[in-house]
This record gives sequence, C-alpha cells and structure tokens, in this order.
Amino acid sequence: MNWFRKKTLGLLGGGVIHAHTTLVARKKELGSDGKYHYTDERRVVKDKVVTDDFVEDIVDALVAETWTPTFKYHAWGIGTGNEAASDAALGTEGAETRATGTHVESSSKVYQSVGTLTCNATGKAITEYGLFNQEAVGGILMDRTKFAAINVVETNQIEFTFTIAFTSGG
Repeated sequence: MNWFRKKTLGLLGGGVIHAHTTLVARKKELGSDGKYHYTDERRVVKDKVVTDDFVEDIVDALVAETWTPTFKYHAWGIGTGNEAASDAALGTEGAETRATGTHVESSSKVYQSVGTLTCNATGKAITEYGLFNQEAVGGILMDRTKFAAINVVETNQIEFTFTIAFTSGG
C-alpha cells in the first residue's frame, strides 16, 4: 500500500470492506441410468463484476434499516459483451426459467448460492451468468460473469455455485 493511501485511510479510520467473488459452473448430462452426472466441463471464474445496482441496494437497505436479501435466482445467457459494473441485465438471457438457488452463510462473512439450470433447446453455447433478486426477468443483478462457452443440448444442465466473501478492516 502506498504512503498516501495508508495516510489517507488512517485519517478516515481505514474501515474498508472488500468483496471477492467466485463462480463455479459445472456441466451435467443425463445418463442412460436416468440420473445426471458431472462431465469434465467446468469453469471457475474469480473476482468479476459486482454491479452498481447491487451496491446501491445495500446502501438503500442501510438507510431503510430493513433488508431481506433474496439474491438467489440464477440465470445464464449467450451474451458476448464484457462485464461492467453498470450492467443491469445479462447480455442475452436464456429462455429458461431462472433457477431458485439454495443459499447458505458458509461462514460469518461468506454468502453462497447454488442453482442448476436445464437446457430446454436443441443446443446453445452458454457464455454468461447472473445472480438476481427475483425469479421473473428483471430485478436487481448482483453479479454478471462471462466465461469460455459451455456447450449444452436439451436436458443438459449447468450447476452454478456463486460465492461472495467479505473482509472487514483495512
């Protein structure tokens, strides 16, 4: 940390919150036994884009003194544009219904949500992911992450595990 930043943080109290994100996307295929099995196709993406809308939602909650976090709705898409903090939606969201994830507080400073989407079309290359606060299209986008394409056909699934870890202090 440079001298000026250290001195400035010292004057301001230095209470900084950092957030680090991780997305794990794992492809599953329906086997002849009628059960889903993981394939070798997996993507792990770290520290991508938490959106301005999400951060503003946190501030609004602090002002209102109430907040019920519902960021558990997983969506995928085929968009190719780069992520940006100003994103309010995926580039091109898939037609599949958003998956309602199961979310946990895996430690006192770590939030995790796991959701699985099933392809309902003949084939597509999934290249982006988003975590939203509502099941219907729209709502607040918490995170948008792009990754190398995962090709899916009808009945293939992708299980998404989104994690955001906060650190406090300086």
